[in-house]
Amino acid sequence: MKLTKSIFDKEDNDIEKFNELDIDERSIVFYSESSVILYPYVEEIIQELQNRDQKICYLTSRKDDPILQNKNENIRVFYIGDSEIQKMNFFLKLKAGVLIMTMPDLGSYHIKRSKEFPVHYVYTFHSMNSTHMEFQKTAFDQFDSIFCVGSYQIQELRATEKLYNLKQKNLVECGYGLLDKLIKLKSSFAEKGNLLKNNKKNILIAPSWGKHNLLESMGVELVKILLDGGYHVTVRPHPMTVKKSPKIIKQILEKFEKNPDFLLDTNTSSFEQLFSSYALITDWSGIGYEYAFVCERPVIYVDVPKKAHNKEYEKIGLVPFEISIRNQIGEIIAIQNIETIPERIEFLYSNDNNFENKIQKIRNDSIFNIGESGKVTANEIIRIIGEKRKQNSL
Repeated sequence: MKLTKSIFDKEDNDIEKFNELDIDERSIVFYSESSVILYPYVEEIIQELQNRDQKICYLTSRKDDPILQNKNENIRVFYIGDSEIQKMNFFLKLKAGVLIMTMPDLGSYHIKRSKEFPVHYVYTFHSMNSTHMEFQKTAFDQFDSIFCVGSYQIQELRATEKLYNLKQKNLVECGYGLLDKLIKLKSSFAEKGNLLKNNKKNILIAPSWGKHNLLESMGVELVKILLDGGYHVTVRPHPMTVKKSPKIIKQILEKFEKNPDFLLDTNTSSFEQLFSSYALITDWSGIGYEYAFVCERPVIYVDVPKKAHNKEYEKIGLVPFEISIRNQIGEIIAIQNIETIPERIEFLYSNDNNFENKIQKIRNDSIFNIGESGKVTANEIIRIIGEKRKQNSL
C-alpha cells in the first residue's frame, strides 16, 4: 500500500493528502490517538465495511499503528502527527461525513468539533466499563452517536442526559468488537494446555493506569510475592503507565529482569499473554472482563481505590458495571491481604469450573450482539452516511 510507505520515509504528516480528497472519499473516517491504538477495537467494523466495498479513511497519530500493514485498497491511511496544536487546527477544519474514535471528551481538549463542516461524531468504546464513573462528567456530551457495548451503558447515558438536561444522542446497541475478535482468536490456543511457562503457572498482572493503579501502588511487592510463591509472572502495564510513569517500570525491571520467571510485556496489540495466563490479577482495568468473558476463567481483583474521574457519578443512581461485576466473575482481595494471593490463586483456579457457566450467562446477558457487533455497527455507519447524503451534507 503506497500511502503507508511515506509515513516511514519522512517526519512530516499526511494532512495535505487527506485534505485533497473529494468529500465523498472521506465519508467514513476513523481516528486513532497516540495513547490508545484504535485498530484492535474497530477491526471487526472495518472488515465488515471492507466486505461491503466501503471506502475508509483511517487517521492515526501513531507511526506503529498495525493498520499500516493493511493492503486493502479501500482503506487509506494518513499519519497526522501528534502535536496538540497541529491536531487542534486540523480537527477544527475537518471535512468528513462520520468521524469514529475511542477518544472521549470531544470539545474539552485539543480535539474539537469542526467549524467548517457538519461532521457526525461517533464514540466507540475501548473497554466494557460503564460511562459515568471512570470517564469525565462531560466525556460524551458532544458526540452525535454512541456505539454502546451493553444495555447498562444506554441506561447510564439516558440517565445522564435527563439529569443534566442534555440533548438526546443516537445510542446504538452495537456490542464490543474486541470481545468478538478475542473469542475468534481463542480457538487457535490450546485449552488450558498453554498456561505454563518454564513449567510454572503463568500469572498475568495487567492493571489500569492512574494515580492509584495496582502497579504503582504495590507492583514490586506483588511481583515478589508471586515469584516467591513459585509462579512465572508476566507484567503488562497499561500504555499510559509506560508513557506517564516510566520510573515504576524502570524500578520493576531493575529488580526482576534477571529472574527467568519474570517477563515485562509492553506489546498491548498482542493478546498472547491473555490466552496463555493461568490467572489474571488486575485492579479496575477492563481487561478483567476480556479475560473472564473470553477465557471463561475467574479474575483476581486487588481492591485499590476506584478510578472515579467523575466525582458526581453517584447522582446518576446506577451502580457502575465495573463495581457490580467484580465479585460475580472473580474474587476481590483487600490491599492489606495481598500476601494471601498465592493461596487464593490455588483455590480459585482449581475450582474454576464453578465460574464457567456463570461467566457465560453474565456475558450473554450483559453484552449486545456477541459475534455480530461488526455487522451491526457497519450497518449503522452506512445508515448514518445515507441519511447525510439525503440531507445533501455529503
